[in-house]
Amino acid sequence: MITFTPLSGAVGESQTCPLAYLLQLDDVRVLLDCGSPDWSPEGCAPTVDLVLLSHGDLAHSGLYAYAYARWGLKAPAYSTIPVQAMARIVSLEDVEGLRDEQDFDDSDQHHDESSEHLAETQSALDKDMDPTSSSGKFVATVQEVHEAYDSVNTLRYSQPTHLQGKCQGITIIPFAAGHSLGGTIWKIRSPSVGTIVYAVNMNHMKERHLDGTVLFRPSAGGIFEPLARPDLFITDADRANVTTPRRKDRDAALIDTISATLSSRSSLLLPCDAGPRLLELLVLLDQHWRYADFRYPICLLSRNGREMLTFVRSMMEWVGGTVSKEDVGVDSSGKTGAKRRRGEDDVEDEALGAFALRFRYLEFFLNPQSLMHTYSSKEPKIILAVPASLSHGPCRSLFADFAAVPDNVVLLTGRGEEGTLARLLFDRWNNSQRDTDKWDKGKIGSNVMMDGVLQLKMNSKVPLQGAELEAYLAKERAAKEKEAAHQAAIVRNQRVLEADEDESDEESDSDSEEEEVERALNDDDDEMDDSDHSVRPGRRRKHDKTEDNADWGGDMDDGLTKTLLSFDIYLKGNVSKSMSFFKSADGPTHRFRMFPYVEKKRRVDEYGETIDVGMWLRKGKETEEVKEAKRKQAEEEDKNAVREPPSKFVSSEIEIQLACRLLFVDMEGLSDGRAVKAIVPQVNPRKMVIVHAPTAAARTLIESCGQIRSMTRDIYAPSMGESIQIGQHTNTFSISISDELLSTLKMSRFEDNEVGYVTGRVTNHFSLNIPILEPAGSSVPSEAANARVIVPSDRIFGARVTQPLPRSTMIGELKLTALKARLASIGVPAELIGEGVLVCGAGARRDQTSNNIDETVAVRKTGRGKVELEGNVSDVYYIVRKEIYGLHALIAA
Repeated sequence: MITFTPLSGAVGESQTCPLAYLLQLDDVRVLLDCGSPDWSPEGCAPTVDLVLLSHGDLAHSGLYAYAYARWGLKAPAYSTIPVQAMARIVSLEDVEGLRDEQDFDDSDQHHDESSEHLAETQSALDKDMDPTSSSGKFVATVQEVHEAYDSVNTLRYSQPTHLQGKCQGITIIPFAAGHSLGGTIWKIRSPSVGTIVYAVNMNHMKERHLDGTVLFRPSAGGIFEPLARPDLFITDADRANVTTPRRKDRDAALIDTISATLSSRSSLLLPCDAGPRLLELLVLLDQHWRYADFRYPICLLSRNGREMLTFVRSMMEWVGGTVSKEDVGVDSSGKTGAKRRRGEDDVEDEALGAFALRFRYLEFFLNPQSLMHTYSSKEPKIILAVPASLSHGPCRSLFADFAAVPDNVVLLTGRGEEGTLARLLFDRWNNSQRDTDKWDKGKIGSNVMMDGVLQLKMNSKVPLQGAELEAYLAKERAAKEKEAAHQAAIVRNQRVLEADEDESDEESDSDSEEEEVERALNDDDDEMDDSDHSVRPGRRRKHDKTEDNADWGGDMDDGLTKTLLSFDIYLKGNVSKSMSFFKSADGPTHRFRMFPYVEKKRRVDEYGETIDVGMWLRKGKETEEVKEAKRKQAEEEDKNAVREPPSKFVSSEIEIQLACRLLFVDMEGLSDGRAVKAIVPQVNPRKMVIVHAPTAAARTLIESCGQIRSMTRDIYAPSMGESIQIGQHTNTFSISISDELLSTLKMSRFEDNEVGYVTGRVTNHFSLNIPILEPAGSSVPSEAANARVIVPSDRIFGARVTQPLPRSTMIGELKLTALKARLASIGVPAELIGEGVLVCGAGARRDQTSNNIDETVAVRKTGRGKVELEGNVSDVYYIVRKEIYGLHALIAA
């Protein structure tokens, strides 16, 4: 039984950007994607058993870190290696940008006692400074983002993974989806519900940095065989009504606008995300800069842009398109890395050896201030700033100043999310176009001159001044004093506990052996030469104890100076020379002192040997030298680190007099309506679910599929929160096959499974929970052989009882194109004629004479599951029949 529930990104939903769907396979709950922004899976997160992430952008993975840290989404998560890295980078960029402008409540995080104490104090200080600090958004911390994505299990394409635990029996396989680096189509196989394919945000077209999806390859014969004919196909129809212009036209419009703007000494602003779609823009710009020999700077305003490019250079096996793997190690001029001039920032990149993604004209900036410090506002430049939604961060602050300058161009490459500034600008541009030039009509529109006044709400962090700063510092001092007192109390209690343990050890370890050693040491001290040591009477001291609780010296006088050395060997040289412990017949013999070892008796009680708690505490403690070194290192780091001044978060309303130009060029890299309507019927699923689409687009795709006779009629388009049930309740049972029966089975391979025909008898053993299937003859009672055979009255005497013969079964669906390829590989010619007929042998050769026409076989598909093989008995006939059998899984009876 399959239950599907859209949590976000359903059909007809106004805000379709975040994707998150709950798929239940019998008792296993699978979360497909976990996008942001605002939707709340808080109630269902602890009950999820498996998480699958398909793309590394905010719309598919942006909320995973928050759900993992705050809502208990601890189920095993899987993604490809690039999706894990890209999702981490994009989430960090979003989290850091939001937390630089707004205050978020982190009071529900779990820390240890001291950290929790500091967090409470800091939270109280922040609330005093900003009473309305909580914004209500789900924003994780930087540490939570790292912890969440560290827990994600990474896979490679076409790597089957057999799950364990509650998901026992389920197999997941990732396939390339296009659109983004590492983008995934998930194939889920369950023994009870069959095969499920989850494919959203695909792109069948080859791009500059990426190959198209494997789902549809015209050069390979259409649909990829492992993904064809699934039991359930989950796909999106967001662009079912969209006709995308040719890539050549889109690239030309983008480049022409950039060249014209820079030549007129103006600048361009391209909102983007620090994620996988940024690569396509950078590759396009870098190629044009080299071709046109431009010297204008390309400025990337991002905190994690450099890290993203460094990672991509280390994962060149995932990159496709025109950025081929042959470019690794050689730059565009043909020079190797050893001969290139090494710059300050190129050393690390050259070590990676990927010159295909080395953007020589790209410069990185962390904030708008550093950009304005390097280039003035009057210098022509192209700025790529995050985020693409213009909802916060450097892109929004730049737009406030950028849009007021005439002849500057704001170039949008995506529509943006609902309710954001990017979507507002896109709607204004789209409404200004003619009906035939709108973005979904397959035409490139023209740029428009913006005018009027735009009201913007700006959030920022400003340093505290005056009385606010003094109040903050006073409360911070009080918090530190309170924390210091708290730590001192913990240390004092620790020392008291250790002192009690030491005293108990001293009292319990005073035995006869120790006294004997003390006397021996005392005798040695009395017999020492007066010329070496000056001895004067004094009172006896207690034994010196070291940190490891070892007895070192004996009864030493107050004035006696001795060197305590922790060596369990004889010492050479003039170091503490003394008499031997043992007396010889010839008199005392001088020997070098040996460290005395005192074996302490073990304390036992009725439960065995007692545990020395103090010893474990001392073992876990660091030495004073290590503590001092760490303390100095921490002080040095604090001294070198740039300390942020105390600040507060403020909001302000500003008015912008718009004077710039606005243009939209679709660079989202998604399949349009024509491709979707062509690909989905060829997948030919048994059932289909449409998600992430406006109502009109979903209706268009359903009508298009309804016009195809072989296409399924079980197509669902659930709304948000609506649960649909697909299939029927099935009961599954586990059974073990005995070794005797298993050795006689003939198994055939079919997709990811091995199938076979078996007949046996089920037996239950008292020592096993799972029944065993044994051969039928081995467990037949002996009385059955002697039982009377009752002959039916209507049977003719002498006739045999009719026995139904077992029939072999062939599993699979024959594809004539696959059969033709297999025959061609073994030298048998084959040609498709008409619809559903394959002529094999001599008849497939056009220049063949009629003498060998008898060696011709025709393969015809008469219906689903029926194949006719027509021809004379010959070698070709048996070869073709053998290849047909080889394309199926044969279950012999």
